[in-house]
Amino acid sequence: MRTAQSAVDSSYRSLGLIYESEKMGVDTAEELVRQGEVLKRTDKMLDNMDQDLKTSQRHITSIRSVWGGLVNYFKGKPETKPPPEQPKAYQASDKLQNALSSSREHEDKYQASHPNLRKLDTGGFGASASIDDSSSRQNGYPQNRHLRDAHQTLDKNLDEMSDGLKRLKNLGLGLQSEIEEQDDSIHSLLNKVDKMDVKIHNTNQQIKNLK
Repeated sequence: MRTAQSAVDSSYRSLGLIYESEKMGVDTAEELVRQGEVLKRTDKMLDNMDQDLKTSQRHITSIRSVWGGLVNYFKGKPETKPPPEQPKAYQASDKLQNALSSSREHEDKYQASHPNLRKLDTGGFGASASIDDSSSRQNGYPQNRHLRDAHQTLDKNLDEMSDGLKRLKNLGLGLQSEIEEQDDSIHSLLNKVDKMDVKIHNTNQQIKNLK
């Protein structure tokens, strides 16, 4: 009975650790999604800045032209900028979205199976057991009710541990996929920033030459 109780308690502790790790993984994934949204907004902002610099460059070229003033005078309505496109909602990688969805579905089990919140009632464990009862088997389980309950609970916990480990693996793969995609986005942003820096420097230099 003590061995059965120890095994059940150990399985609950293991379940608690798995769900604790899964909760940390979900929190990390949600933070990564928020970071992805920031990267997407930054990318859009850089694109808008690039368009503004192109407009400034056309104005500078026009001012420097001898005929620039006349051209602007006879020109019709000034160019109207199209309204900015509404940025699409950020979509995390498919792997991460699927893993997050699966883990969120089992979030209630984290509360229900945490060792500090749920314990097997072992009151009277083996009180009515006899030597013959404890050694006999029924459907693969001991015939003694308390011992049978312990074995069934242990099997159930082992199944939940297996499912939890699978979800943890999928979360890990999803996080890896999202990090790799965001890493590519960061490299792209850095290239845009470098090009933007050169354009801003050239524009400032041209404005100084106009004075």
